[in-house]
Amino acid sequence: MSEARPAPLSSPPAAPPPPARPAGAPPPSRPAVRAGGGAPAALLPVSPLDAGPAAVPGRARPPDRVDPLCPAVLDLPGPLHRPYVARPRALRGPLELYLAEVGAQDERALRWAQELLDGEERARAGAFRRARDRDAYVIAHATLRALLGPLLGVRADELPLMREPCAGCGAPHGRPALRAPGLHFSLSHSGDLVLVALAGTPVGVDVEGLASAEAVRSAQCALHATEVAELARLPAYERPAAFTRTWVRKEAYLKGLGTGLVRDPALDHVGTGDRPVSPSPRWTLRDVLVPAGYAAAVALRRE
Repeated sequence: MSEARPAPLSSPPAAPPPPARPAGAPPPSRPAVRAGGGAPAALLPVSPLDAGPAAVPGRARPPDRVDPLCPAVLDLPGPLHRPYVARPRALRGPLELYLAEVGAQDERALRWAQELLDGEERARAGAFRRARDRDAYVIAHATLRALLGPLLGVRADELPLMREPCAGCGAPHGRPALRAPGLHFSLSHSGDLVLVALAGTPVGVDVEGLASAEAVRSAQCALHATEVAELARLPAYERPAAFTRTWVRKEAYLKGLGTGLVRDPALDHVGTGDRPVSPSPRWTLRDVLVPAGYAAAVALRRE
C-alpha cells in the first residue's frame, strides 16, 4: 500500500470551459472525486495558501484565478503498519490536508485501525449504535494517528495526545491536542468522509453532507444577518448547497479558534457565495474540494 502524500503542486493543463446552460436551469452538480485509494486523477492539485474560491459550475474560470483547495487521497492501511523512521519529518508546507473515504476500507483495515485507538477512543467507538457511525469514528481517529506519528517520529499508538480545557466550562474534556509544541491538527468526519488538517499554526477543518431544506429553515438562527439575507435572495434549489458551505466555513473557523460552537456562530460572517469571507484578518478561510454531496472548509491562522 502506498503512503499518504499531499497532492503535488504542479498545475494541470487548463480545461476548456463547459457549455452554457439555459437561463433558469438548476446548476449541474460537481462531479464526484474518487477518494480512499488509487491515483487521484480527478483532483486538481494547488498550493493551499494560494487557493482561490471554488470553481462555479457552468462558468468559465478567469485565467488568473487558481483552482480550489484540494486534499490528497489517503490510503489508510499504508501508513498504519509502515515502520517509522526515528527522525521526525517536517511539515511539507504551512498546511497539509488529507481525505479518506470510510467505505473504501476493508475489514482488515478496520481491525488495524482499532488497534491504534487508546482506551478513551475505544470506549467512544463502542458507544455508537450504528456500525457505519462506529466505523467512521474508528477510521477518523486512526487516520489522525497514522498521520501524526511520522511528524513526531513515534508510533501511531504512542502519540502524546491530551484534551484541552473545554471552552465552555474549563473542564479537561475539550478538543484533542498534542503535548508537542509547534504542531496543530484538526479532524472532521461526516457520512463516508474523513478530513484531516496538519499545520504549524492553529487550524480548523469541517466536512458535512448536504443539508436538507428543513435544516436550512430551522438553522438560520445560527447564521449572521447578512448570510440570512444572502440565502433569501437565492432560488430555493440553491439554498441547501449555499447553507452547507456557509456552515462548514463557520465550523472550521470556530474549531481553529478552539471555541467550537460555544461561540455563537451567528457572530461571524463567512459568506454564502462561492468565495469565503474571512471573519478575521488573522485567519485564512478557504473551501476544500470534496466529493459531490458534501461541502468542506479549512481555516488557518496567519503567522
